[in-house]
Amino acid sequence: MYERKVIPNLNCGLDLIGEVLYGKWKIRLLWFIDQGHQRPSELQRKIPDASRRVLNMQLNELEQHELVTRKIYPVVPPKVEYSLTEFGKTVIPVIAALGQWADEHEDRLRDVILKQIVISDPDDNLVR
Repeated sequence: MYERKVIPNLNCGLDLIGEVLYGKWKIRLLWFIDQGHQRPSELQRKIPDASRRVLNMQLNELEQHELVTRKIYPVVPPKVEYSLTEFGKTVIPVIAALGQWADEHEDRLRDVILKQIVISDPDDNLVR
């Protein structure tokens, strides 16, 4: 199991939200679970770029932070479903607001992000 080498700074709300939501797929996982995609296979289809292992790790962290619950049904093969806790539902409006802000600034954000990506041309010369 992973052991932290540095104790997190938990002195303000931004530090706390960073600890809970830091992870490439966590915001999307919360959003898709809220939208009704509860099975791990459904979440994998909604986020195809993420490996199953990473999704499981981030789902476990969301569960440890009490944002989601996991229900395991006693059938063969095992059936697992995730749902938001009441606490987890409180973060959905925040995620929606972030998404709306990004939609409003989509062109500018895309330009800024694309400036940072290094692209190779056919002659193997790097182009920025």
